[in-house]
Amino acid sequence: AGDTFAVNRRQLRTALQGLTAAELEHLVIAYEPVWAIGTGVTASPEQAESAHEHLRKWLARRYNPNFSDKTRILYGGSVKPDNALALLGQPNVDGALVGGASLKAATFVPIIEAARKLSG
Repeated sequence: AGDTFAVNRRQLRTALQGLTAAELEHLVIAYEPVWAIGTGVTASPEQAESAHEHLRKWLARRYNPNFSDKTRILYGGSVKPDNALALLGQPNVDGALVGGASLKAATFVPIIEAARKLSG
């Protein structure tokens, strides 16, 4: 519906409300588009990057750039061997929240290998 950024801001504001600085130090955010949940449909790498970049910029404005830079933001939403490298290669995608593909070594190992390749 074109509300991704507004929904993300609202969800972050609500989820982080009342957390202490010490608690925020352990923050990891997992982003999955609502339309991808349980559908097998994956965001394009550009869509994932756009949403993650927006989340990171919101964190920088709300807290500070250092906090934003070190917060891990994971992409979830049908991460598979054939899209893992492209998704994980985006500048603001720090990892993957892998669902069904993690249940079988044949699909999970290539995702791990893609992450390993990018981590250098």
